[in-house]
Amino acid sequence: MESLRELYRIGPGPSSSHSLGVRNGCEYFYHKYPKHERYLVELYGSLSLTGKGHMSDKVIYDYFGKDKVEVVFKKEMIEHPNTMICYTVDDGIRNNETHIYSVGGGKIEVKGEENLTDEHVYPHDHLSDIMEYCEANGMTLAEYVFKHDDGIKEHLETVLNQMLKVVEDGLKQSGYLPGELHLKKVAREIYKQSLIVTDKTVKQKLEITAYAYAAMEESSSGNTVVTAPTLGSSGVISSLVYYYHKKGVSKEKLLEALAVAGIIGNIVKTNASISGATGGCQAEIGTACAMGSGLACQIEGLSNHQIEYAAEVGMEHNLGLTCDPVGGYVQIPCIERNGVAALRCIDAMNYAKYISIVKSNRVSFDMIVKVMNYTGKKIPVELRETSLGGLAIELGNDENGSK
Repeated sequence: MESLRELYRIGPGPSSSHSLGVRNGCEYFYHKYPKHERYLVELYGSLSLTGKGHMSDKVIYDYFGKDKVEVVFKKEMIEHPNTMICYTVDDGIRNNETHIYSVGGGKIEVKGEENLTDEHVYPHDHLSDIMEYCEANGMTLAEYVFKHDDGIKEHLETVLNQMLKVVEDGLKQSGYLPGELHLKKVAREIYKQSLIVTDKTVKQKLEITAYAYAAMEESSSGNTVVTAPTLGSSGVISSLVYYYHKKGVSKEKLLEALAVAGIIGNIVKTNASISGATGGCQAEIGTACAMGSGLACQIEGLSNHQIEYAAEVGMEHNLGLTCDPVGGYVQIPCIERNGVAALRCIDAMNYAKYISIVKSNRVSFDMIVKVMNYTGKKIPVELRETSLGGLAIELGNDENGSK
């Protein structure tokens, strides 16, 4: 598996595939073909169908300069659900046609090119093999990450600081999110409610929800956030990190927890997909929920086997989750879904903490990742980040929708 640097990326929202991945594609193409008169970028599949709402065109204009590039939305599906075809244009003539695929989490692949990312630094691709290795060597999952991913702790510290900043910034905002849905920013108001309730359980739920909303409202506004594993699901880990930070958990423990969450996300990324256009929202929120469940277990001092238990629960009960963003914006149902998933992480941790004592889990994490990959391929294309079906159509036809 690749370094966690390739999983935790810092960049502009609202979508890792549609904004961060597109920006990375533009950067790759320009560095390969600099100083041409003009450029042309054609967006296909999900990049076209939800590109406006996901700010794909804005990212391209910002990178090249609006007077230097033409962006064309092509509705047809071609070789990959997230395909961008780039050209140089000189004297009106197109050259250097390059097919770039945004494959999830900001990562890109280029047709005909070798892997563009770091070499594989982990010797294992499945959690069962990692667990066996850790048991044989008396290691925690966090120690496994720090042993094999050279210098990753420094990167995780940058990631941690950015996640905390994202939530802090989001809690200060008011007004409306960009786009035609006119969705109100509510993180600050939810947090205010958490301050006045007396029930400890309700207070915890409202706090975590507020933090998830804060991170996602920042992402949906196009601000700088962290893929975990994507930007559409970035509120889950950010909210939990902020919650435990406010509870006084040390930086060292938070870094260990991010390492554990990262290796869980990396396993999904390697063996299945973290792209909503490829596997539905189960690939994004399901993975984030598995990661967050493991993160919570690490902070609570649970064992490697309990971490696996929780991660499996977090993924299993998101199987089949569709990706049908209303209007192509990463707002409805995405923001609320991050809050719900963050709460599920705490539930999954408690399942691992107490139920694993009385029964083992017959379904392994590797099994559920395999099933998630299979399920994603069976989800209709209309429900895989195309806004052609599901809630995107139902609410899109309802002028009174105000969620």
